[in-house]
Amino acid sequence: MALIERFRGFNVASALATRATSDPGREFLRTSSDTFSYGVVDSHSDALAAALAHLGVEAGDRVALVLPVCPEFVVAMFAIAKLGAVTVPLDPRLTPTELQYMLRHSEAVCAVTVERAYGVDYLQLFEELFVRLPELQYLVTVGEEDLWYDDRIYQYGDLLSAGGGRDYATPHIDAAADLFAIVYTSGTTGKPKGVELSHRNLVTVAAGTADALGLVPDDVVVGVSALYSVFGLGPGILSTLLAGASLVLNDEPDASATLDLVAEHRATVHYGVPTTFVAELREQQRTPRDVSSLRLAMASGAPVSDDLVKRIRDVLCKTVLVAYSLTETSSTLCMSRPDDPEEKRVYTVGRPLPGTELRILERDGSELPVESVGEIAVKGPGVMLGYHRQPGETSTTFDANGYLLTGDLGIVDEDGYVHLVGRRKEVIIRAGFNVYPREVEARLVAHPAVREAAVVGVPDPLLGEATCACIVPEEGAIVTSQELVEWCRGTLAESKLPDLVRFHDALPRTGTGKVRRLELSRLIQTESRPA
Repeated sequence: MALIERFRGFNVASALATRATSDPGREFLRTSSDTFSYGVVDSHSDALAAALAHLGVEAGDRVALVLPVCPEFVVAMFAIAKLGAVTVPLDPRLTPTELQYMLRHSEAVCAVTVERAYGVDYLQLFEELFVRLPELQYLVTVGEEDLWYDDRIYQYGDLLSAGGGRDYATPHIDAAADLFAIVYTSGTTGKPKGVELSHRNLVTVAAGTADALGLVPDDVVVGVSALYSVFGLGPGILSTLLAGASLVLNDEPDASATLDLVAEHRATVHYGVPTTFVAELREQQRTPRDVSSLRLAMASGAPVSDDLVKRIRDVLCKTVLVAYSLTETSSTLCMSRPDDPEEKRVYTVGRPLPGTELRILERDGSELPVESVGEIAVKGPGVMLGYHRQPGETSTTFDANGYLLTGDLGIVDEDGYVHLVGRRKEVIIRAGFNVYPREVEARLVAHPAVREAAVVGVPDPLLGEATCACIVPEEGAIVTSQELVEWCRGTLAESKLPDLVRFHDALPRTGTGKVRRLELSRLIQTESRPA
């Protein structure tokens, strides 16, 4: 029976309970030093759920996870689900300002974080955030520090011990209507938006993805480098769970470490953004590893070139799949399958998952015939409930027929395969991360030496797209590229910093005064080509 049928109607907690009952001793999570079976993850999440319930966390409450890739993230996610509470997964590399905004916007009552990582003292950071976030009542920390001095801060290990064997109330969960997670993404203005995803949203898409991949219990998955992302939650954690497979956790997603893990764990399935695979191809040529265990690789999260698919196929893995995913669709929307014709696996993003309806729309909202270029609109079990606390933004994202408007341009061919053409929105997809020009431009023009700024994307073999800041300086001002990058670093995440800075006397504009971004991008590409 297909997983999408077997787990129909399940919520996240019941999916884990089913797997832990049928395969309690099977390995679920692997780290460099330990393994965690399905039974252990289930019992640990039970203990943590009981401890959190004792603190007062209940159904509907928001609990933020500010953690690197680690077993504690997975255990905490399931504990939150068992309470009927809502997971708010956040990138631990967010700036303090971004983190504060998302914690406040989600009204998180509790956060689970690591004591130190990436050069950040999270204990100190949250001590400062407590006074600014009245809704935040408790902090759970992963680490070894003695925290007796603050009765709002608890060690993760202590809560596991305290909750072991204790009962807690298990609410009824409506898989279709009840929230499982609020996953933050950037909107068209660059401001974060919380995407509300139900249990059904994520379980259904995770099951459909696992079916399309042909995941089986003997599979070992590598390459999930961001558990806080919708891909990490869905195809990463939940697809592995539903298939009864094993997931290798690694918080050092550099090419060398990932290839080492493939060889060490005899991994069979490799996920990654195009940037990951480009770096691995170079590393594999320098220091070859035994990657013969890989039966398939799946690239997602950014535009994937035909050439890259062929190079992955030739060097790393013979079967390469491409997926088209959005946070608003619970990750995978379309993907190619192992049994698809080779040309479809190279040149398309496959077909929609079962139950997903896809249309190509004209600007006026009318449906276009096959082989026509238009905006991709979708309806199905993975489509979000809406944007958290943004009903206006939600209403404009859906058309009159209830289809989600993706803002992406595409074609559906006569065989039903989807070809991505471009994006109607101005978003730059840099190494799998969305960069919105207006947000970066606002920071740049705040610099006293900058008169005007326009940020555009340019093709890049490593990043997929690189971010280029085109600057018109103030008359007589002296400023360097590095100074402007450091200026942006003060308020923007690392993924949003300009990769290139180019200075201009004036920006090309239309008759109505709008910047000709496409012209700018072409100009940068022309200047970058060797003579």
